[in-house]
Amino acid sequence: MSITSFYFLVFYALVLLFYYIVPKRGQWGILLLASILYYLFSDNGFLIFYPLAAVLVCHWGVRRMVRVRERAEAAGTDPGRQCRLALAVVIVANVGALFLLKYINFGINTVNGAASLFGKGELLHGLDWLVPLGISYYSLTLIGYVTDVYFGIAKPLKNPGKLALYGMFFPCMLSGPILRFREDGDQLYEPHPFDYVQVTRGIQRMLWGFFKVLVISERMGKLADTVYGNPPQYPGLYIWIGTVAFAFQLYTNFSGGMDISLGIAQTFGLKLPENFERPFFSRTISEYWRRWHITLGVWMKEYVFYPILRSGLFTRLGKRLRSRFGKKRGKQLTTFAGMFLLWFAVGVWHGGDWKYVIGSGLLHWAYIVCGELLEPVYAKGMARLGIDPKAGWVDRLRVLRTFFLVNIGFVFFRADSVQTACAMLKSAVSVFNPSILIDGSVFGLGLDWIEFTIAVVSLLMLLAVSLLQEKGSVRERIGKKRLPVRWAIWYALLFYVILLGNYGPDYSAAEFIYQGF
Repeated sequence: MSITSFYFLVFYALVLLFYYIVPKRGQWGILLLASILYYLFSDNGFLIFYPLAAVLVCHWGVRRMVRVRERAEAAGTDPGRQCRLALAVVIVANVGALFLLKYINFGINTVNGAASLFGKGELLHGLDWLVPLGISYYSLTLIGYVTDVYFGIAKPLKNPGKLALYGMFFPCMLSGPILRFREDGDQLYEPHPFDYVQVTRGIQRMLWGFFKVLVISERMGKLADTVYGNPPQYPGLYIWIGTVAFAFQLYTNFSGGMDISLGIAQTFGLKLPENFERPFFSRTISEYWRRWHITLGVWMKEYVFYPILRSGLFTRLGKRLRSRFGKKRGKQLTTFAGMFLLWFAVGVWHGGDWKYVIGSGLLHWAYIVCGELLEPVYAKGMARLGIDPKAGWVDRLRVLRTFFLVNIGFVFFRADSVQTACAMLKSAVSVFNPSILIDGSVFGLGLDWIEFTIAVVSLLMLLAVSLLQEKGSVRERIGKKRLPVRWAIWYALLFYVILLGNYGPDYSAAEFIYQGF
């Protein structure tokens, strides 16, 4: 059940109604029931036993830690070993299920790719039908919670139902955000009286999300699908057009889904973590990843990167590198090695294929490493040329450079395979055909001139709002205006979505791109 479908809106409206009708102490139960029903109503709802099993394993691990610590405190012994064992069981069970169900396709695709090099057909078939909804999100959310309990950062939940709500909260199941209990958990179980401002602000944010998904993403998707559906037919500039279209398709699809999810949560009186902060305004790749899929980046740093650097292996590696290359360079090389594993994990998280490992992982690792190594060279060159590195035009060039580098990664992400991506990049730089911009050829990419105009105007609206968001909340700014002005703005956006969006009870507008992750 897509969160942009008519049926979901009916479902959500009923949940919201019952949420504020029941006694406050029962509100979390309504959210838990809604989360279970939402899962059961999804295309693979019969796989609900996977997230429920993950919740039970995590609940066992937490209760085991609590009992071990209580006995150890009474006996004056160290509970560390048994607690570490419980944590290891939880991590292995969740990560094992994640890899078995999702990343077995990584091995299958690797085998099929190797076979294709020798002229063989597809040897193995994927097992996508076995992958439960939101497996990456609930797995990381639950692993983070149990890890925080182990370190004493999060409090243990005694009620498995409350843990199930935390791990399966329905607005987060399609595309996140990834929750952290220390910041987001308690509010799920607290009473929330009806707040008109919070409900209206949440609905406003949902409307903005629908605008992104239904009006922009769907149209950008048609352009991208046309180019990437037949790369040999669309060489040169076509590839850059299709890739930029895919960049905005993915961004508006993913961030629009976040707006809807966070807006839903706000109507319940909940504040979930932001997942996007206008990433295409980034000046560097590092800044881009601080703005894109923020909760994934935070999770990976806390539970993958930092433990890697603190491990015995990397401690010994760091000592050797520092003794050989000096303290500063040795520390830097150790960090780069840890970052390699981090970005490999990020790439694998995005999907079971080498194109994701490269396009969303190792390519970005190479960008960041090269950027840090070449930064002194850039600084000296700009000083010699008398260029002020803080000048506005320099920042704008950096934004364009970063967007270009990100789009190279998107070529791998969107192409059918690594081989196809490499061929498309070769074609993109070797074929010179700027005439397609003036001879009407772009109107043959899935959008006629009317649809193309709507897409451009909508992107300009997105740009204008994004620029305002860099200076503060647009909803709060609109909220300070007179009532007729406020209503005119929101009704104009509503009718814009209704008239120009792809919607309807029989139309699942966006099977969210990140849904399978």
